[in-house]
Amino acid sequence: MMLRLACRKLCSRMNGVGELRPLSSSHTSGFHSGQHCLAPRSFFGVEDFLDDDNSRPYTYQKEKKSKNPNKHTSFKQRTIAYMEPFTLDVFISKRFVSASITHRVTCKQVAVAGTNSNDIKAVLKSRSDIPACLAIGQILADRAREADVYTASYTPRERDKFEGKIRAVVQSLIDNGIDVKVYLD
Repeated sequence: MMLRLACRKLCSRMNGVGELRPLSSSHTSGFHSGQHCLAPRSFFGVEDFLDDDNSRPYTYQKEKKSKNPNKHTSFKQRTIAYMEPFTLDVFISKRFVSASITHRVTCKQVAVAGTNSNDIKAVLKSRSDIPACLAIGQILADRAREADVYTASYTPRERDKFEGKIRAVVQSLIDNGIDVKVYLD
């Protein structure tokens, strides 16, 4: 009896009404009244996705999460993208050669050249030999100078060796006025 009286007083202070509600019921005042709902949230219901900022909740983020979140990044790691903002990317397959200069901070391609484009296809005999690589380097250098880019850095991929066709593209860029800094491990 005392417990029921204490609960009524507590409910009347919270709800403004002296009636006692069972715990399994929910408020009838509406969804947007600002009061908490006593009913449990559904496991896969719509309300699970309303709180999220992303529109696709089951996709992975692109950036790599560090195993150690408190790991210190050096000054060079934080500033190298701004000190040397343009990177050279060279892709060579059995059929064609493609190269581009990309701005590191904005991730926008400043200059692109490839032997797969129609204007270059007609001029070259083969689209993947060393003269084609030299032509791609010359065209890329011209397009980079039009975009006011005179320096770039190049780090070869793990599987690529800095020789042959890749070296021909980089050497052609250097010969045509683009200063390329090559980082070999």
